[in-house]
Amino acid sequence: MKERRSGLAIMRRLIVLVKPLSGVMALAVLLGVTGFLCAIFLPILGAAAVSEIATAAEYINSPFAFRLSWRQIALIMVIIAALRGVLHYGEQYCNHYIAFRLLALIRHQVFAKLRQLCPAKLEGKNKGDLIAIITADIELLEVFFAHTISPIAIAFLTSLIMLLFIGAQHWLAGIIALVAYIVVGVILPLWNGKRGAQNGLALRNTVADLDTFVLDSLYGMDEIIQYGQGEQEQAKLTAKTQKLSQYQQKMSEFSGSEKSIRNLIIQFFSWLLFFVMCVLYKQGTVSFTNVLLATTAIFSSFGPLAALSSLSNGLNQTLASGERVLSLLEEKAEVEEETQGLEVNYTGTEIKQVSFAYQEKPVLSDVSLAIKQGQVLGIYGASGSGKSTLLKLLMRFYDVNSGEILVSQENIKAINTSSLRRMMSYVTQETQIFSTTILDNIKVAKLNATTAEVEAAAKKAGLHDFVLSLPQAYRTHIGELGDTLSDGEKQRIGLARAFLHEADLILLDEPTSNLDALNEGIILDSLEAAVASESDKTIVLVSHRRSTLSIADRIFALKKA
Repeated sequence: MKERRSGLAIMRRLIVLVKPLSGVMALAVLLGVTGFLCAIFLPILGAAAVSEIATAAEYINSPFAFRLSWRQIALIMVIIAALRGVLHYGEQYCNHYIAFRLLALIRHQVFAKLRQLCPAKLEGKNKGDLIAIITADIELLEVFFAHTISPIAIAFLTSLIMLLFIGAQHWLAGIIALVAYIVVGVILPLWNGKRGAQNGLALRNTVADLDTFVLDSLYGMDEIIQYGQGEQEQAKLTAKTQKLSQYQQKMSEFSGSEKSIRNLIIQFFSWLLFFVMCVLYKQGTVSFTNVLLATTAIFSSFGPLAALSSLSNGLNQTLASGERVLSLLEEKAEVEEETQGLEVNYTGTEIKQVSFAYQEKPVLSDVSLAIKQGQVLGIYGASGSGKSTLLKLLMRFYDVNSGEILVSQENIKAINTSSLRRMMSYVTQETQIFSTTILDNIKVAKLNATTAEVEAAAKKAGLHDFVLSLPQAYRTHIGELGDTLSDGEKQRIGLARAFLHEADLILLDEPTSNLDALNEGIILDSLEAAVASESDKTIVLVSHRRSTLSIADRIFALKKA
């Protein structure tokens, strides 16, 4: 199992994404610092007004010395109170603008990565886990981009300014404030983040596991009801939600204890500074104004640091989500697509001494086969002999372990991947149906196809008459995953796509396994007609039925490795 990277490492990787929006981030920090200073100096100015009334003296021993009447101070307080609201709104607007722009960018990157990993690397992945990454995990990154990066910078700059102000009242007060800021803003968040890191990752993984379970249960609802497994499934769901609840409770406990400790620390250092300043006042080292300003300043200056400290619990989940998203983005594809390769026209395929294994489990061993252009080749073999795997190698979903595959006398690895996919149509044993119309489902193979072209492809697949019997014909909307269709109807949609694609090489993996004898005959007649009408059309037909292979010009028997 891959070891989880540190929180700082995850943050560094995520911060790199902000670079194109660094100007907006700088503006957010500026607005945030100014806004917090407005909030902090409201009570400080109030203290200054009290001091002015009580002593009618200027603020001695301070580089920030100024003389204002209490009325002037009151007016300034009203102005900066109004500014605080405006500045806070501006800061939040900038931060969320950055966050939502970056979330959109990350989603594009994730979908691009999924296309690269598909199909080889996605065959063994839980679909619920992928859904959790695309939705909940990416959404949680909003916390980092909108509520973490700029708050860290804002807390640092604001605290630095307040250190100068408090230190100007007396250097010892500045030292106390420095230690307090380091404890609240650095040590406490790091400690809390470290103790909750594993729990945060476990929580996100548990959410993904629950998503997978619910998705599987929904798709298998008919079977669950049929075999009376409802109570067992309910018990499993209860166990998983209880497990999730336990992790969430731990996160709440971490959050509660962190707040309690933080408040104690703030109170301790604030009162410590007050008593130290009182002692200095008795010694005649500082004035009453210095005591009042320093004490008020430290009590009111922990806002940015408190906000930063409270992020540590939520940040654990956010960083756990970041780890899951980054791990997906960093995953290597089984086969790197060739974008600078050769553009070729199909003239035949030759498989030379090919061997292949899934994770050291041999599937094909020293297979050699020639596929001539304009020929129907049947591939026959027992289950597990590698028939489907051979078609995936021809599509270059995987690369061979040894031997080579030549397409148009060129090594398949040297051919531009998009060119390779254009010259091939591949119909799998299970046809993926999208929640849209029958017309759009068939047009997946050729988005700019005309209605006439779609109908011609459907006729070849023996689907046209069935579609016309529907209330809205080709405009009929199919339910999610084609729940309104039989397996045979789904399979014929897959065949219609293959015909519409107009590829030179058609790869068919058990294309009639879900069809009755009548519809199988229609499909086989269409395949024969396609080869007869187009002499350069080549078909590779994989089947365990001898009747299906009756149209083959040649049959190749594949044995288990």
